[in-house]
Amino acid sequence: MIDKIPELELAVDGFITPEQAEKLKIIKQHFDAIGSCKENLETLILSLSQTYTKELNLILTVPSFKNPFSAIAIISEIGVDMSVFPTSKHLCSWAGLTPQNNESAGKKKSVRISRAGVYIKPLLVQLANAVVKSKNHPEIRNRYLSIKKRRGHKKAIIAIARMLLTAIFHILKNGIPYNADFYKKYEASQIREITVEQAVDLAKRQGFVVIT
Repeated sequence: MIDKIPELELAVDGFITPEQAEKLKIIKQHFDAIGSCKENLETLILSLSQTYTKELNLILTVPSFKNPFSAIAIISEIGVDMSVFPTSKHLCSWAGLTPQNNESAGKKKSVRISRAGVYIKPLLVQLANAVVKSKNHPEIRNRYLSIKKRRGHKKAIIAIARMLLTAIFHILKNGIPYNADFYKKYEASQIREITVEQAVDLAKRQGFVVIT
């Protein structure tokens, strides 16, 4: 064991062979080159996006949009002229955030999300996953928790992604920043539906005698 001490000391000190050092040098040069290319590309993108500074700043008011490149990605996909979409639902459908309900003779063929918007949809889902973890936007978090309880996490996240894109549609169309109060009022005004069985059970729990 004593004979191994010099080797152990070299290992602790981080001794490497000249060949290993050269490999690390090449790897570092490659990594630095990639970093430099990334910086140059980001500078170019920011320069090209200056034409849409107003619209980008509006999108950055939407919850979870902290990175300007996320806003740039959105504009590069949907543009800034919302008149090309008759309604926000049309935009969400184009982005693949609206379930397709193909029904024939009473039989549902598919309710899967369409494959449109292959770039914008993953971005919005990523942003939705981030915003539902924050308590700074209860209008979004509460809606997520409500849908998740009934339909599960995945469908709830798609609903939040759709909510974010709907917000973007309205702020670009009207030229106004994100307003959380609008969505809080929207949530409060939603009609809650229950089945007859649930209504009867609720009435019984409230002390009513149900006469059928």
